[in-house]
Amino acid sequence: MSQRVLDLVEEPYLKAETPEFRVGDTVDVMCRIIEGDKERIQAFNGTVIARQGHGLNEKFVVRRLVGKEGVERTFLLHSPHVVDVRVRRRGKVRRAKLYYLRNRVGKARRLRELRGQRKSGEAAEEAAAPVPAASVATAGAAS
Repeated sequence: MSQRVLDLVEEPYLKAETPEFRVGDTVDVMCRIIEGDKERIQAFNGTVIARQGHGLNEKFVVRRLVGKEGVERTFLLHSPHVVDVRVRRRGKVRRAKLYYLRNRVGKARRLRELRGQRKSGEAAEEAAAPVPAASVATAGAAS
């Protein structure tokens, strides 16, 4: 009962569309910064190392290197200060929290890239498409 009441109270503050990203992705977080009477948008780019919470309290942690020092910043997903989250690179990870990256240096902190993500419809169309006979003949001649 009380959870339904909380959901109703939080609903007007939730963003209509939330960006799709996961832990391990390299993202650009567009932050709204207000300085006096001026307002600007600044990008904070890095690797998402954690996501937690749900509803209005959902947050994520982004880590990047500035100079040789690691900087982590926590963002509320539904905050009005977070304008947009753009995924630059998909990471292939097997953990929900990537806190172990804090101890890694250099190439050891790189994550594998998740490649070949297709929609199920595209993969089915490609499998059903016949292979032209001319390309099979030239492939055999080259061997």
